[in-house]
Amino acid sequence: MMNKTYDFAIVGAGVFGAWTAHFLRQSGASVALLDAHGPANSRASSGGETRVIRMGYGPDELYTRWAMRSLPLWREFAARTGKELFHPTGVLWLSNGTDNYLKSLYDVLGHAGVKREKLGSKEIQERWPQFQFKDVTWGVLEPESGVLMARSSVQALVADLINRGVEYRTAIVLPPDTRGKLAQIKTSAGESIAAGTFIFACGPWLPKIFPELLRERIFVTRQEVFFIKTPINGEFSGSKIPVFLHHTHPERPYEVPDINGHGLKVAFDVHGGVFDPDSDIRVVPDSTVKRLYIYLKEHIPLLQNSPVIRTQVCQYENTWNGDFLIDSHPEVENAWIVGGGSGHGFKHGPALGEYLVERIQRTVRGEHRFSLQTKKTIQNRVIY
Repeated sequence: MMNKTYDFAIVGAGVFGAWTAHFLRQSGASVALLDAHGPANSRASSGGETRVIRMGYGPDELYTRWAMRSLPLWREFAARTGKELFHPTGVLWLSNGTDNYLKSLYDVLGHAGVKREKLGSKEIQERWPQFQFKDVTWGVLEPESGVLMARSSVQALVADLINRGVEYRTAIVLPPDTRGKLAQIKTSAGESIAAGTFIFACGPWLPKIFPELLRERIFVTRQEVFFIKTPINGEFSGSKIPVFLHHTHPERPYEVPDINGHGLKVAFDVHGGVFDPDSDIRVVPDSTVKRLYIYLKEHIPLLQNSPVIRTQVCQYENTWNGDFLIDSHPEVENAWIVGGGSGHGFKHGPALGEYLVERIQRTVRGEHRFSLQTKKTIQNRVIY
């Protein structure tokens, strides 16, 4: 790497960086891909076993369209590599008659041509008696959505990139000089990587790479995930239940079926406290476990006495409202910043990578809501 100048150097081998590398390499560019701890490592936002891919975004058709673009690309990649990376479990939104978000979601999905089913509370109870949702009056089922295998997908993608000529290196990249055009970036080991264009897609480390620019615009929060032991009869497997998104609950819990024996995944989709991806302890406290069992007792009583077989502490890197950050650096003419997955970004990796490459090639206009100038310094999440 020290003796070569690449067309592109990408910092961050997560889902955003890897799919961007995919489309750049597809265009014939030479690409160097770097990551401090390895593709989809345990500290990364792209780490962990599973992610939900769903088309519904309330009234927000932009993200619905991106998810619709991404799913076939995920499936094509899985078919080409012969790996089981997507499980079509279906995704079920749960809500009540006062929820305008779900009403808009149902209409947008229909307008976009996405298959969806409107289910009443009685039918939901009859089809999935393992769950009890007394606060739910209706739901929307996306039968063709489901679960992506997160870590294995990204690692398979990076392995494929290497086979196609992308040069990968595990290296910690130091904050670059932001005065004028970049000629190279340096690593903590003293190496230099030269490139024509640099892309920084390093998730929760973005505020550390560009502290003056992003320290107050990317909010890194602690998120806790649980995996619950399920009965051996498979009634919580991906062939028996969909992903549940409990939208009426104030903490927005979601449940992902037991895939490959990992257990039922349960998490609360609310922002946790401020989190440092390098130094903060990734251990779940007893207080959160107690909150989990209160939820299980009320809504999944069959598992109220089942043990937690594994926990995970990860992070979201949030923008102020949940929109992505995809923009050129305001002071470095050949640098791009990509991030702000905000807890919902993984599914969009293919569409994002394709969009960014088209932006760099100037074949599409930039989406204003992804620009740096729209990123405020307060949190008011509206995208989820």
